[in-house]
Amino acid sequence: MHTVKRLHFFRYISPLALLIMLVAMLAACGGSGDATGNGDNKGPFTIGVSNGFVGSEWRTQMIQDLQSANAEYMKQGLTKDLVIQSADTDVPGQIQQIRNLINKGVDAIIVDPNSVSGLDGVFKEAKNAGITVISVDQAVTSPDVTNVVIDQTEWARMSAKWLAEQLKGKGNIVVVNGIKGHPANEARYNGVKEVLAQYPGIKVVNEINADWDQAKGQQKMSDVLASQPNIDAVWSQDGMALGVLQALEAANLSKLPIVVGEARAGYMQLWQQVKSKHSDFLSYGVVNPPGAAVSGLRVALQLLQGKHFKADALQGTPKNTLFVPIPGKVDPESFESEFAKVKDKPASYCLDGYISDDEAKSYFS
Repeated sequence: MHTVKRLHFFRYISPLALLIMLVAMLAACGGSGDATGNGDNKGPFTIGVSNGFVGSEWRTQMIQDLQSANAEYMKQGLTKDLVIQSADTDVPGQIQQIRNLINKGVDAIIVDPNSVSGLDGVFKEAKNAGITVISVDQAVTSPDVTNVVIDQTEWARMSAKWLAEQLKGKGNIVVVNGIKGHPANEARYNGVKEVLAQYPGIKVVNEINADWDQAKGQQKMSDVLASQPNIDAVWSQDGMALGVLQALEAANLSKLPIVVGEARAGYMQLWQQVKSKHSDFLSYGVVNPPGAAVSGLRVALQLLQGKHFKADALQGTPKNTLFVPIPGKVDPESFESEFAKVKDKPASYCLDGYISDDEAKSYFS
């Protein structure tokens, strides 16, 4: 329609009809949610999952948590079955995982990333396809992603500070890290280094990477003890902690070092056994919940339904990170009550937690 004809048309249309037309036009242009959401419909939505590391019981529990939560949403008619891409792979392999999910036409992708920035390109592809992407377990820097995570750096600060206080600011320690270069590992070790910088009397005499693997943790800790039997403490994380404690127990030391361990059933079951032989043994673990992925799913569903984050909800640079609460910790004072929760659980079970639907909604206006 030419401009003159448009003007002629609008002269004879009623004001009410014109208002209805304008509202419809605005709705058609602006109903896409915010920068991290892709719609305001009610579903059912198809959710994709990209997990690039399966060599950990934690990741197995994460997938199981997601499946259980999604089953409840399926009953409500809000989601369909999960489309899961889960395998040990490198960054190029995870890029292919995410492209597979894009090609399957999912509405949202929950990703546990293998790199802080190496997936940025494929995240952009997902956004351009109208897909909401949520990173869980560890934060990424892409502005096309919303991170829904506990603060991994704070998680490590908590245990490192406890350790420093037990040592009264002085002693030799061994640090057992996970996969070097992995986002969560780097965030955690940054937290440890922040704390230790305040305690110059504490020396890191050995730093090793055991890839979040129990057997590697045990072997590498045994190797350290062969050359450095006189250590005051060990800072460790995740499933490696059980291997570390097994190595320490097998070494038949007269006094065990203080250990930062893990809020996981197997570690806590061994902790209980060790206490019967070494009543002065001290340990501590912060809960790292596999249910963080469920928190991510709850947030994704809010975005898919067109909700917008409150102005102060997101943090970081860029502002793309929603920090959900760390569920808790296990220390000598709380050990008995926390152990009661896991004494009959499989060794691989992690103390868990995730936000509720109402808590997810509280982050949105």
